[in-house]
Amino acid sequence: MYVLGVSALYHDSAAALIKDGQIIAAAQEERFTRIKHDPSIPQNAIQYCLGEGNIKAEQLSAVVYYDNPLLTLERFVKNLQFAGIDTEDLIAFSFDTLFSKKIWIQEQLEHVLGRDLKEIFYVTEHHISHSASAFFPSPYEEAAIVTIDGVGEWGTTTIGYGKGNRIELKKEIDYPHSLGLLYSAFTYFCGFKVNSGDYKLMGLAPYGKPIYYQLIKDNLIDIKSDGSYRLNLEYFDYQYGRAMTNDKFAALFGGGRREPESEITKREMDLAASVQKVLEEIVLLIARTAKKIVGSECRNLVMAGGVALNCVANGVLLREKIFENIWVQPAAGDAGGALGAALFYYYQFSGKERTCDGVNDMQNGTYLGPGFSDTYIRNYLDSNKYPYHVCETQQELYSKAAELIDGQKVIGLLEGRMEYGPRALGNRSIIADARSGEMQSKLNLKIKYRESFRPFAPSVLEEDVKDYFELSGTSPYMLFCANVKESKRKSFDLEGSLADTKDDMLPVVNIVRSDIPAVTHVDYSARIQTVSEAVNPIYYGIINAFKERTGCGVIINTSFNVRGEPIVCSPEDAYLCFMRTEMDVLIMGNIVLYKEEQPSMVDEDWRKIYALD
Repeated sequence: MYVLGVSALYHDSAAALIKDGQIIAAAQEERFTRIKHDPSIPQNAIQYCLGEGNIKAEQLSAVVYYDNPLLTLERFVKNLQFAGIDTEDLIAFSFDTLFSKKIWIQEQLEHVLGRDLKEIFYVTEHHISHSASAFFPSPYEEAAIVTIDGVGEWGTTTIGYGKGNRIELKKEIDYPHSLGLLYSAFTYFCGFKVNSGDYKLMGLAPYGKPIYYQLIKDNLIDIKSDGSYRLNLEYFDYQYGRAMTNDKFAALFGGGRREPESEITKREMDLAASVQKVLEEIVLLIARTAKKIVGSECRNLVMAGGVALNCVANGVLLREKIFENIWVQPAAGDAGGALGAALFYYYQFSGKERTCDGVNDMQNGTYLGPGFSDTYIRNYLDSNKYPYHVCETQQELYSKAAELIDGQKVIGLLEGRMEYGPRALGNRSIIADARSGEMQSKLNLKIKYRESFRPFAPSVLEEDVKDYFELSGTSPYMLFCANVKESKRKSFDLEGSLADTKDDMLPVVNIVRSDIPAVTHVDYSARIQTVSEAVNPIYYGIINAFKERTGCGVIINTSFNVRGEPIVCSPEDAYLCFMRTEMDVLIMGNIVLYKEEQPSMVDEDWRKIYALD
């Protein structure tokens, strides 16, 4: 049985194909169109999935959409009813998506697939899709399920329970009360983009102090002991589709919104720290309530929804040991809804048997996107007369990559199948030496062209993680933060350093804080990816060769793209990004390209192509 899941028409559109419960392919539309967070019908991702499965649309048993448009329309209409103000602009803002697209989603997918879907088209609800994406691919026979995001149709936060081939939602918080939208309000107020800048706010938080924590709790959100909450809507404007916050919100925090791209001040740092603390508090309360609901004997928690990408909160939750095991869907945002919708149809709607071993998930390392053969790569390079070198063996490739990293070269890496979800996990990554004190700012300013404070993740050999980090277990999807071990740290005074530099974070970033400074945040935390030889032998081989050469089993991993660009998909994307930046080396398959050997390229400024995130 082939089932196609689709998410579209909000943000991060995607498609996923399963065959008899096994995930065959999954990818975001942005990777093909090169439009970040592309919300359009994922026709390229759909065609990729069908091609990867080697099937035609006629062979699909079901096509499942991740959201119920009628319920979303109901929320929109009721929101208008109670707005109490002129709603003409609100209608105009949402009309195209709700009335001319979402309601007609079946017809649009029929056009893409070239077949009648009347007998095989289904919809799920948004948080059912999230819950299914969290539970069904997880290693567990049973688990509590927590999903938190901005908003689905009505739901914004749910607690559920999964066992065998069934999930059930037990508790829900509805719009307009939303933890995800509260966090996004602060993202917006601090001058970053909603939906694409929330991770910036998380990265900024360690630079500040939570001095607004009580102010937020006293004025913006009423938090109950079970983790349920209500927002004081007098301070927000998102329910009217105009902006996230209003003048009353600005007055509460002593001034207007920071202008995008302007200097980041101590206020933004402290705001980020404060709302991050509030979010962590609520996540812990929700997890404890989930434990009570599903029973103390349940040892496992699974999570999805955009807030589940907050790896700092996930790390706090892990350390609290409310549950023995936590698994987070690597495509936790709306893109993952495509997979969840397909899996829900297969297991729960169709009643198919589900098996799991309690240890290994079925996400295949989330390497579910397109892959390209060495022959394809060579043909592309030869046709354009781009000079390259071939490694004759895998070990030669590993050794060469390790030598280059040790020589302080920055490498773009395209190997195997592309990652599904927002994290690059070694197949579409930029890699470099984590031991370098200057590498974080170098990568940010000369490769990624983004804010200097943005942290980078360490990729560490799975068996070495305890040598470097205070993390029990693994973190293969870069979804948990943990502290660098004290034995690896160096003394560092953040407050004094910021005072000396008048909020200029670049000198602070370059202060050596540990033996692996390029991946150590200012609070000694790190967003960790553990690398398993069984799951990704090539990436493991590179890091292991670097360890054999240097004694260090950790390297930098950041996504292969520039600011505002989706992660690269193809060799063509990779070469273009390589040439647009100050990257030194490009490795694709078993082929190595050096920047100094490449012909000069006349290209339109990428800053005019990609909108800054």
